[in-house]
Amino acid sequence: MIADQAEKLRAAVRKDRAATPPPERQRQSRVIAVTSGKGGVGKTNLVLNLALKLAQMNSRIVVFDADLGLGNVDILLNALPEFTLGDVISGEKDIREIMIQGPHNVQIVPGGSGLFELANLDLVRRNRLLGKLELLEMEGEIILLDTSAGISKNVTDFIRVADEFILITTPEPHALTDAYGMLKVIAGQEINRSGYIVINCVRRVLEGERIYERLKNMVQTYLPGMEIRYLGSIDYDPAVPRAVQEFSPFILKYPRSAAAASIDKIAWRLLANEGFQPPPQRQAGLIERLKNLFTR
Repeated sequence: MIADQAEKLRAAVRKDRAATPPPERQRQSRVIAVTSGKGGVGKTNLVLNLALKLAQMNSRIVVFDADLGLGNVDILLNALPEFTLGDVISGEKDIREIMIQGPHNVQIVPGGSGLFELANLDLVRRNRLLGKLELLEMEGEIILLDTSAGISKNVTDFIRVADEFILITTPEPHALTDAYGMLKVIAGQEINRSGYIVINCVRRVLEGERIYERLKNMVQTYLPGMEIRYLGSIDYDPAVPRAVQEFSPFILKYPRSAAAASIDKIAWRLLANEGFQPPPQRQAGLIERLKNLFTR
């Protein structure tokens, strides 16, 4: 059984933040891909609300909408973008001009169909674009990549360039099957990542922990070498769909809701690992990793 150690985690984070971070981490963002085995499990809602909570905790956050053609981070904020990454690729706009500033100075990069174009750019234009994207690492201590749902190459590519990934699922059997399928694909492609699990829409105390233990046992038995850790669960809460209908993140619209309290715990747990050091092969920044990815 996994006990809730929120207060210890808060103390650890405060201690870490009081210390001076090593120079190499000052120049490199922590990149976290957020993904799901299937759609409709609350992935983008997690990304947005977690980003806002982390920003409330004085972290500089950038959300990169990597959901090809179907991105909706901006929709949840009722802030439809006038321009996207495609306008940067065409040279009509600079990266600063397409970024949306959300509450608490969260910066959002609307990707849209521009990411389709990125894979097909010639080398000169690709490097020019990626050079402009270097701003992301200047703007954000933490960059959250909101990937598409499912197990497409696009999704695994973005997990590949991230330092860590968060996989969100729900207690429904088909969602759990798809979540395990995603973990199997990641393991099969030898994407050596530190993975977190979030269980959404839990209705009973400890339900999330029990589901995580089931997934963990399956991973240990059938996917040797992969490690997943429990980041937390999000309570089933009518405030969540109400907030979506009102085009407002639930941690802002209903800050005292059960779902908001769940996000608070998840954010503290994530920051408790803020002093992580990526493996030597991951020392390159996000932009260098993207260059390597799209030139393979």
